[in-house]
Amino acid sequence: MQLIPVTDKYTAAQFLQTAVSLYQNDMNWIRPLDKDINDVFDCNRNKTYRFGKTHRWILKDEKGNLIGRIAAFINKKYKSKGDDVPVGGIGFFECINDQTAANYLFDTAKQWLQQNDMEAMDGPINFGERDRWWGLVTEGFHEPLYCMNYNPPYYVTLFENYGFKIFFNQVCFGMHPKAPLNPKIFDRHAIYANNPDFYAKCMDVKQLEKFAGDFTIVYNKAWAGHGGLKQLHKEQVLHMFQTMKPVMDERIIWFIYNKEEPIAIFVNLPELNQWFKYLGGRFGMLQKLYFLWLKKTKPNKKFSGLVFGVVPEWQGKGIDAFMVVEAAKIIQGPEVPYTEYEMQWIGDFNPKMINIAQNLSDTFRSRNLATYRYLFDRTKEFKRHPILN
Repeated sequence: MQLIPVTDKYTAAQFLQTAVSLYQNDMNWIRPLDKDINDVFDCNRNKTYRFGKTHRWILKDEKGNLIGRIAAFINKKYKSKGDDVPVGGIGFFECINDQTAANYLFDTAKQWLQQNDMEAMDGPINFGERDRWWGLVTEGFHEPLYCMNYNPPYYVTLFENYGFKIFFNQVCFGMHPKAPLNPKIFDRHAIYANNPDFYAKCMDVKQLEKFAGDFTIVYNKAWAGHGGLKQLHKEQVLHMFQTMKPVMDERIIWFIYNKEEPIAIFVNLPELNQWFKYLGGRFGMLQKLYFLWLKKTKPNKKFSGLVFGVVPEWQGKGIDAFMVVEAAKIIQGPEVPYTEYEMQWIGDFNPKMINIAQNLSDTFRSRNLATYRYLFDRTKEFKRHPILN
């Protein structure tokens, strides 16, 4: 086997091609856009480089065939609650079903991280935000959501045989959006339905600045400081909304208010992979034009949940039910095309949010991903991610 560091455009292209070679016969794999992966390793686009660095390798067999790849990360800002050692990361791991090859990749990343004073590694994770490229699929090996990792089942064995242990599970929930809601949810909805202090609004793209501010309020109350998530600023959210605007569907983005104060958010997008899977990983001018044609001619039947949250003081009081029923009045209408729904992951260290998702209305666990951890000192006690209070 030959291990080759990624140092130029050619090896960077081979880093992308490794996944294509391994998954070319897997009907469930959707090739990510090349630009989405390249942007992770572009110091001009990825602000995480202000706090860290990366290294990548590709692995070839004796015939020169691509058989694996891995990236290693150091991010000074990366820290989970309770960590007592510096933790690096690995990600974008791909490998044939061969433990020797996998161990070679893991050992290489481990050695680089040790040289940079790390004492553990988490993986597979992203060099950046947790809403992308985070976790190993352990259940639900079907088509991935946009910017979600995908892998065959044998990767679990490769990780665990090396010595990785699950640091936390990442639970995804699905729902049949056109199915009748559970009658119990209407009882909880009724608590607020006739109270004028509580009301729901769907997104209005003409008022992006207002909704960016409302999103920021709810997000920072519900998530900031939990599981390594940082505070967001309104300007960041506004930029995110402006980026999302071309693919937004106002009918599936909802906000709940109590006397003008935002207290809950339900942010969804059409599932982009249902269009991007036809682009072969490219997004140049021709692909952008084709994408616009696909949007108009090929209705997207699936939408995905980016954020579902209630501020702490209103959790467990039925606001989640109020939001779901109000949103369903529109989403279940005949003019809205979606027949499939899946939420992005919730960490099992956050039982309150897991409970909210489970009680929405006949949700089901659609897939599970796992963030693994490997302690370099094999005598040190392994501890899972602490549960959030």
